[in-house]
Amino acid sequence: MALDESQEPNQLHFLFVPMGSPGHYIPTIDMAKLLAQHGGVRVSIVTTPVNALRFGSILDQPIQSGLPISFLEFPFSYKEFGLPEGCESIDDLPNMGLAGALMQAYASLQKQVEEYIEKLDRRPDCILADTFLLWPSETAKKFRIPRVMFDGMNCITQMCNHVLYLSKVYETVGESESFVLPGLPDRIELRRTQLPFAFTLNNKTMSEFNEKLRVSEAEAYGVVVNSFEELEQDYVDEYQKVRDKVYCIGPLSLCQKDESENIQRGNKSSINKHECIKWLDSRENGSVIYACLGSISRIEPAQLIELGLALEASKRPFIWVVRAGHKTEKIEKWIDEEGFEERTKDRGLVIRGWAPQLLVLSHPAIGGFLTHCGWNSTLEGISAGVPLVTWPQFQEQFYNEKLVVQVLRTGVSVGVTKTVFWGNEVESGVVVKSDEFIKAIEMIMEKGIEGDERRKRAKQLSKIANKALEEGGSSQRNITRLIQDIRIQSSFK
Repeated sequence: MALDESQEPNQLHFLFVPMGSPGHYIPTIDMAKLLAQHGGVRVSIVTTPVNALRFGSILDQPIQSGLPISFLEFPFSYKEFGLPEGCESIDDLPNMGLAGALMQAYASLQKQVEEYIEKLDRRPDCILADTFLLWPSETAKKFRIPRVMFDGMNCITQMCNHVLYLSKVYETVGESESFVLPGLPDRIELRRTQLPFAFTLNNKTMSEFNEKLRVSEAEAYGVVVNSFEELEQDYVDEYQKVRDKVYCIGPLSLCQKDESENIQRGNKSSINKHECIKWLDSRENGSVIYACLGSISRIEPAQLIELGLALEASKRPFIWVVRAGHKTEKIEKWIDEEGFEERTKDRGLVIRGWAPQLLVLSHPAIGGFLTHCGWNSTLEGISAGVPLVTWPQFQEQFYNEKLVVQVLRTGVSVGVTKTVFWGNEVESGVVVKSDEFIKAIEMIMEKGIEGDERRKRAKQLSKIANKALEEGGSSQRNITRLIQDIRIQSSFK
């Protein structure tokens, strides 16, 4: 439970409900810090024992310095739902077949949270919950508390999904045919094979869940987006026509000003901070390619070998974060048996497991970021002013690639045309060959006119991103607007 339930008379109380996944937990914690720093707001974060240990350290310093943030730790019924002990996050699942069980276990927190609210002298002024959790909608209605949805994606994703849902345009084309999404500010062309699961899986359970999500989203008071208006202004404008209360308050990762906080994000880093910085300091500015494929990466070892061979053949300095879920041992065995690290030791750094990504991306030696296009990683790359090599896997990642490569023109695609089904990667096998990686890496690192222009645009976006969270910036104004709107709602109680 929270260490301190005391509250100043005019202080708003936000109750945060994140989803069990690093890509959702970490930005939620960043958001808690931003709101608490703004003043007049106290934040309580619903969490579970393992996640409290895992993510709590991110807020150790801010809490010690007096920021009004606390964790509400509730027991997690993993046994009841057939989950392994300590499995409280998506990236801890031994297989994706247990994802539904994890969501059910999270839904079981509803009763405990409602009992907590019942005991409070004054109920929370706002429930800020992850968009993929349905039960906070019921809780908010029960206690008549405004619910703000946290969307871990961006406005272009929201608009792509919106026009697909309304137009059903994808239903009239063959699986490998491309089509244009109607009514968007840019010509966004996709194939059916690149669409999120909601539009590709003919699954009754998935369809019912997606319909419930749409109802839940429509009923929310507003939505908080981890983006900044200047990045995708046209899509923010369009989304505000669909939803009245849209608050772009990102990039949330930029709330971490302290270097030690950048390291303690999610898991203990598998590399010493000083060792990492020393290695980067030894490289020329803009010379290093950084390859990292997200916290829930389950890419097949055979596919990762193609990436490793490409990094080696590129002849450029590189950092490769190796992670393959329960198949990590297989790729690590290849690295060891083939002598990969020995062969590349003069210019390569292999990090096994969790990497201090913000620290790495902010270093001037980084010249390119090879990413799976998850929104957190994409936005972190944009915020650091680094051009991207895009290798989307599934869900909204193909939308993010379109934003980076086509709209912002700060990235180069490896050319993937097909979703890798999450949890079923073995069927996809090798999608990208090493020569395709090499080609994209060369393009992103080249020093010609096109490469220079790409780098220039990336640096400009970084400056704009940082200004958005400064006093008077667009994201700061939206944080103020969110707090003011909730204060007005609170006055109606």
